[in-house]
Amino acid sequence: MDLHQTIFEVIDMRSFSNLWYWIGLAVMWSTASHWVLGVPWDMAIRARRKGGRLEEDFEALVRIYTARLVHIAEVSGLMLTSLIPFLLTVLGVLGFYYRIEFAQAVFLMAFPMTLVWILSIRTAQKVRAADETGEELHRRLARHRISVQAIGIVSIFFTAMWGMLQNFSIGVLG
Repeated sequence: MDLHQTIFEVIDMRSFSNLWYWIGLAVMWSTASHWVLGVPWDMAIRARRKGGRLEEDFEALVRIYTARLVHIAEVSGLMLTSLIPFLLTVLGVLGFYYRIEFAQAVFLMAFPMTLVWILSIRTAQKVRAADETGEELHRRLARHRISVQAIGIVSIFFTAMWGMLQNFSIGVLG
């Protein structure tokens, strides 16, 4: 068995039947849900419960990450607004028109994460504009986290349904 064949057996370009794809999808959404605007959610919970120095550290970290997200949006916004839809369109056409399963799998991960990225930028802009602190900051981040989780639930459900359809159709046709 040559190296090329071994690599493709391990990677398996049929993504929806590959356990690593589903593990990666779960890790991606778990990470997106845990890191709210770049701040770990357990830190937000601890800061809300105990206050004091933990709350100050939490608010400082939120200020740092919101400033970073807003800066990226301001500096690279036009380029990202052009590049990301182009890449998503390429993946969508390759995946759903030309039926390349790997492109479908990447699209089904990238498109919802693009929505999360847009939501994160909007939330960061709101936090920064209102200079939110304390309870209102915690409420804003909790709403953002719930929105990310909702996008994740819909995405995982749709990806699972599409993946099962692909596996069933390959099983029947192949």
